[in-house]
Amino acid sequence: MTTSTATVRTPAKASGGTAAPGPDRLHRRRRLAQWGFVAPAVVFMLLFFGYPLVRNVVMSFQHYTPKTFFTGEAPFNGTDNWSNVFQDALFGKALWHTLVFTAGSLLGQFCIGLALAVFFARRFPLNGVLRSLILLPWLVPMVVSGIVWRRILDQDTGVLNSFLDTLGLGGHTPWLTSPDMALLSVILVNVWIGIPFNMVILYGGLQEIPKELYEAASLDGASAWRTFRSITLPMLRPVTTVVLVLGFMSTVKILDLILALTDGGPADATQTLGTLTYQNSFVQLDFGAGAVVGNVLILVSAVFAVLYLRANRTEGK
Repeated sequence: MTTSTATVRTPAKASGGTAAPGPDRLHRRRRLAQWGFVAPAVVFMLLFFGYPLVRNVVMSFQHYTPKTFFTGEAPFNGTDNWSNVFQDALFGKALWHTLVFTAGSLLGQFCIGLALAVFFARRFPLNGVLRSLILLPWLVPMVVSGIVWRRILDQDTGVLNSFLDTLGLGGHTPWLTSPDMALLSVILVNVWIGIPFNMVILYGGLQEIPKELYEAASLDGASAWRTFRSITLPMLRPVTTVVLVLGFMSTVKILDLILALTDGGPADATQTLGTLTYQNSFVQLDFGAGAVVGNVLILVSAVFAVLYLRANRTEGK
C-alpha cells in the first residue's frame, strides 16, 4: 500500500520578500495620486475665487465703511444695501447700458473677426504679416487704447473729426461728449480691441475643418454662401461657444476702457455695472452697495454662461 503526499505550494512573494499590493490598494494609490495633482488647483480656486466671492456676498449685507478697516466692525444691516441699490434709478440705467454694450461688442467683434478669419484662411502674399499687424490692438493695454482713442475721438482736436472735415463730411461730431453718441463710441472702440481675439480663435477653428468637405461641396455645385452656412458655421460651433462665452465674460465687466474714455459720462450715458461698482466702492466709499452691484454682475455672467452652454449642448444632441 502506497501513501501519496500532497505538496502545498505557498504563493510566490514579490522581490524583496514583500507581497504584491492588491487591486484595492493600487486603486487607492491611484486615486490619491489623482487628488494630489488636482489639490493645488482646488486650493487656488478656493483661496482666490471662492473666498472673495463669499466675502463679497457677506459684505453686501453689512454696513461696511472705511472705518471698518480700522475697527473691524461691520454690523449687518439686512437687505438695506440691496433695497437702496435697486431703488436707485442709476442702477437700472447701468444694467441696460451693460446689456447694450455687451451685446453690441460681442456682435461686432464676432462678425468682423469671423470675416477676417475666413479671409486669412486663404493663402496669399503677406498673409502672415497682415495677421500679425491685426493682433496689435489686442496686445496694447486697454488703458493705453482708451487714452489713444480719447484723443482720436476728441470733438475739437481729434484726428477723426479732422479727417471727416477734410472729406467735407462734417468735423464736429461729439463722439464722447454727447449722451446720444458716447455709448456707441465706446462700443466701437471695444469692438476694435476685441476683433483680434475673435479672429485668432476662429482662424484656428477653420484650420481644423477637413478640406474634403469643401471639395465635396464644390463638386455638388454648392455656392459659397451655402458652403459657409452648411459646413463652416456648423463645424465652428464648438469654437464659437468658446469665443462667445469668453468674450461675454471679459466684456460684461469692462471697467478700465470706459474710465479712460468717458469715466461713465456724459450724464451717466456710459455708466455700466462695472463702473457703478467702482464708483460706489472707491468714489463714494459705500462698500456694501458696491458689493451688491458686484454680486449682480457675477449673477448675470453665471446665468449667461449656464444658459448658453446648455443651449449649445442641446443643439449638439
